Amino acid sequence: MSRAARLAIVLWLALVAGSVALVSRTTLSTDLSAFLPRSPSATQQVLVDQLREGVVSRLILIGIEGAAPPRLAELSEALRARLRGDPAFASVNNGAQELIEADGKFLLEQRYLLSPAVTRQRFSAQGLRAALERDLDLLASSAGMFLAKALPADPTGEFPALIDGLQSAGGPEQREGVWFSPDGGRALLIAQTRVQGFDIDAQQSALAHLRVAFAEAAAGEPGARLLVTGPGVFAVSARDTIKQDALRLSSIALALVGALLLIAYRSPRVLFLALLPVVSGAAIGAGAVVLAFGSLHGVTLGFGVTLIGEAVDYAIYLFSHMDRGLPPERTLRRLWPTLRLGVATSVCGFGALLFTGFPGLAQLGLFSIAGLLTAVLVTGWVLPSLLPRYFGVRGADALAAPVLALARGARRLRLPLLLTLAAGAGWLGWQGPAVWEDDLAGLSPVPEADKQLDRALRNDLGAPDVRALVVLSAPSADVALERAERVGERLQALQAAGAIAGFDSPARYLPSTATQRARQAALPDAPSLRRNLDQAAYALPFRDDAFAPFLEQVEAARVRAPLTRADLEGTGLALKLDSLLMQRHGEWFAMLPLHQLRDPAALDAAAAALQEAGAVALDLKREADALYHGYRSRALTFALIGAAAIAMLLLVSLRSLRRAYDVLVPLAAAVVATCIVLVASGVALTLFHLVALLLVVGVGSNYSLFFERDNLRASDPRRTLAAVLLCNLSTVIGFGVLAFSRSPVLSAIGGTVAIGAALSLVFAALLTARVEPPRYA
Repeated sequence: MSRAARLAIVLWLALVAGSVALVSRTTLSTDLSAFLPRSPSATQQVLVDQLREGVVSRLILIGIEGAAPPRLAELSEALRARLRGDPAFASVNNGAQELIEADGKFLLEQRYLLSPAVTRQRFSAQGLRAALERDLDLLASSAGMFLAKALPADPTGEFPALIDGLQSAGGPEQREGVWFSPDGGRALLIAQTRVQGFDIDAQQSALAHLRVAFAEAAAGEPGARLLVTGPGVFAVSARDTIKQDALRLSSIALALVGALLLIAYRSPRVLFLALLPVVSGAAIGAGAVVLAFGSLHGVTLGFGVTLIGEAVDYAIYLFSHMDRGLPPERTLRRLWPTLRLGVATSVCGFGALLFTGFPGLAQLGLFSIAGLLTAVLVTGWVLPSLLPRYFGVRGADALAAPVLALARGARRLRLPLLLTLAAGAGWLGWQGPAVWEDDLAGLSPVPEADKQLDRALRNDLGAPDVRALVVLSAPSADVALERAERVGERLQALQAAGAIAGFDSPARYLPSTATQRARQAALPDAPSLRRNLDQAAYALPFRDDAFAPFLEQVEAARVRAPLTRADLEGTGLALKLDSLLMQRHGEWFAMLPLHQLRDPAALDAAAAALQEAGAVALDLKREADALYHGYRSRALTFALIGAAAIAMLLLVSLRSLRRAYDVLVPLAAAVVATCIVLVASGVALTLFHLVALLLVVGVGSNYSLFFERDNLRASDPRRTLAAVLLCNLSTVIGFGVLAFSRSPVLSAIGGTVAIGAALSLVFAALLTARVEPPRYA
């Protein structure tokens, strides 16, 4: 072994070992925002950030079922008690009375700063007189017992008015002292983790704590079941699913490809050597992604399965063309120009993904480029050094027979095939945009059953189906609250007109400092309030000192410092506020969800007025679809650029328009035919089908290059066709098993490329091959 060969082996082993060590310490990501643009609009970025980092990403919705309601209530309380002291959770709420009382105490103490009903008129003699007369009527009603207790401190009714306003958005029903579903069959809780939703390891740990706590609480109730859902739950589940699929499908693909190579070559040694480029490419490709991006997405890991089918091709080409008695280097010198060009076309195709502006696609591109380059370099520099000097393998020439027969009959099939493709392409064009999946939810890795559970728990908890949202930005939290108040005035007009059923606002839970100061200014000083109250109570049956607590608390509120976010800590208001007010890169954003948008035209008509207040009204479904559509268009543009780069590379490298035509026509035909098959099968094309079609071009170019008439004439056609057939079968196996992944993303890619790779071989044989019958047995 030469010194250069030893150096190549040492470098190869070091790179593989380093990549494995690097990847093993990396957290696997399943964040869908990796497949969103790096630079969306400001409002789109707010939505993405809220999903990744906002309080919504930290919520876990919990249901307990499988027992009688009294027992479910006990389990709910037992679970809350166990989680309340767990450091993994910031809060756990099940509607228990003590939580309501804690929030109620805070609201009662701060009612004059929080209540929008506080005005000067309300505390004038006339306003107080009207309030006291109303109180007398209520004292004579069935609610009199409850009012009598609160009346001395709150004769104007600020506290019940405040509670009514905060509860206007609805909420879960309450039974047995805790939250329940409307049918009483499920106890409900909401937990908030301390860590952000994209920290999947921490989310997984919190879920483990939750399940252990439930197992302890339900030890005496074997029929009780725990239901959990939420962004963190989805992320953990998606990561586990992708990990399991990657291991399971990789094992299946390795076993099937290994069996294929053993049948073809009947040599365990050849099998071992053929898999070295595969393992090396997957390891170094993943390591390159981690170095470049700092993380590895689950979809990228799933792509490792595809390298089993594609990276093994280079070793197959080498072994299939080797002659016993000739050094492998000689065979490589003959094959190297074609192998090099095949890899270069794949690099051009995947290189387009690096510049799309979408981190997820960029990861796929870098992984594929690094993996394929590694595989071909290992085949060229490492495998020859590991082979005996005059090593030869048993040929797989018998496999070439069907391909030879197909190629010899190609002329008779070309015209009907081209006519069929033209008709299919016309049909696709007639379908137009209908062939695409325009719903962003189509990218979601969440199974439908989990989505249904999430909808069920959200409905049970009374969460509104919010489709419309008003978003505004400001340089500070307080300015954002001021603008939210101004926007709220315009939204109240829409609500009064019936265009919306209601809305929520962060200013409802924490008014701006200016609003709190204005409410304080509306409160009379102690002597003035005493005089107004005396006039208001004249001739009414109240004792002179009946409202002493009221006088004291108004004076305390009048001089109190305005409330801040810190004052809300430990209350349910803090969770509400944090979900609607967030900071990003020094700028603050307030979100005002609209409930039941009944008249979208009215909202569109109010857009100008909202913009004057610094806000933008968004239809979330429409915004998400627009984001997805723009993403798809941009990805399609770069895919076309990649295809054009492949065409130019082939034209320059082959130095012949005819030869470039022979290579490109089968690829184009395979892409069109694959689309026809998918759409005719009822599949709506997504962005991941687009990625897969680009991969079809990269994979299929290898078959077209070897079938190209000059390459085929210069080699042993029988061996070449046997090698191409083995490569195609291994690729179809690698991608075909991926079609059975539980992840919709990986399933779409696997199924598409498996179909496209098979069609690439067929079209290469039918449209370009010129094969003479072999003159030897």
